[in-house]
Amino acid sequence: MSDVIVAGWGRTNPARASLYECANQQSVELVISDAGERGALARGLGRSYGDAAQVSGGQLVRLTGRNISLDPTSGVVIVDAGVSIDELLRHIVPKGWFVPVTPGTRYVTIGGAIAADIHGKNHHRDGSIGAWIESLNLITAVDGLVTVSPGSDPQLFWATIGGMGLTGVIMSARIKLIPIDTPLMEVTTQRHNNIDDLMEAMVSKDSDHRYSVAWVDTTVSGSRLGRGVVTWGDHASSERLRVDRGRRAGKYKASQRVSVPEFIGSRRTIRRWNAVAFSEVWFRSAPHSRADELQSIAKFFHPLDAVGNWNRLYGRRGFVQYQFVVPDDRPEVVVTALRCVARERPADFLNVLKRFGDAGDGMLSFPMRGWTLTMDLPVTDGLGKLIHHLDELVMEAGGRIYLAKDGCSSPQVVSAGYPRVNEWRNVRSRVDPNGIFQSDLSRRLEL
Repeated sequence: MSDVIVAGWGRTNPARASLYECANQQSVELVISDAGERGALARGLGRSYGDAAQVSGGQLVRLTGRNISLDPTSGVVIVDAGVSIDELLRHIVPKGWFVPVTPGTRYVTIGGAIAADIHGKNHHRDGSIGAWIESLNLITAVDGLVTVSPGSDPQLFWATIGGMGLTGVIMSARIKLIPIDTPLMEVTTQRHNNIDDLMEAMVSKDSDHRYSVAWVDTTVSGSRLGRGVVTWGDHASSERLRVDRGRRAGKYKASQRVSVPEFIGSRRTIRRWNAVAFSEVWFRSAPHSRADELQSIAKFFHPLDAVGNWNRLYGRRGFVQYQFVVPDDRPEVVVTALRCVARERPADFLNVLKRFGDAGDGMLSFPMRGWTLTMDLPVTDGLGKLIHHLDELVMEAGGRIYLAKDGCSSPQVVSAGYPRVNEWRNVRSRVDPNGIFQSDLSRRLEL
């Protein structure tokens, strides 16, 4: 056990807790049995942006098991919850398999991915990670270690998928993978001068590709509001590589090239200049239109992972990564949100737009059919007012915010956006009647 101060990836609201390294069921159950009124919580690699993976004054569990068991014929893998997506990819890609869903970073544990029901660039086709989980081994406060699946205990299973770690400690998962021929991606890129053209392109072409994502610029306004770059991708076939004889497939490779020092972006004027310069270079360097480019898995899915500690770019006060989704028929909310951010002129580098397919069965799962926009908002004195306004826009449109990234919204916003929250609370009360599993997020949002 060690006394630690932890924070989310946004570096806001750090909290002190006791951290326990746990290698097996017995050690986890010991921590749970000794949890006081401040509770206990599993914590992975700390890539939740807000306060979802911290419990002030409580006990944190970090799982040390790294077991991966792959059936190379069926593509089903049994993997310990403490294994990262990076570790899993290094194991399965050379064998011709890929994770069915990955977020924008590979430094997320499997347990954390399930607890947040992560989505990726392929939600419009493949859904979130919960759709690919066949069963979970879960330590609950009441029953100890249980195996749950959509067939054995569907309520507990779907309360755990997207349940932010509040139903128990996920120990391992049985996951269905997707087959791939090569460790390369076939990528199409288009540059658009405003948000209307960009969204129209996504509507017309997303269904043609497995993966789709757009970077959107918030440093410009007027007729250029929301200019950006749309990228579509598919796993490259072995036939494609035979045609492109100058390119060899190679192995799965992913590395960190540079790291951001602490002092970068410490002043607001510097941050703003950095954001404007970055946005201009990113937009101008993208091709007007380019098809069938071959890229590595790491470059296509996790480009920011090549930059260590990139969260320092927003300064010592940190930042909020605000993500929301609104229904398909409310695209104007995306435009209004971009206009609000452009008017406030925060030094934000990363603004990502995607389209979701149908919602899954997770009671607190974030994705629903519609548009989802992610914006990095540096902490400033006026940030709370901006986020409150964005919350109101999202609620009025029948949308919701992403709990895994939230660090400042209210219980009312969650109740409005998650109609099954009371159903989830009932399941949680059944498996944890004394409220052992807590987080700073669950306290703030009254979950």
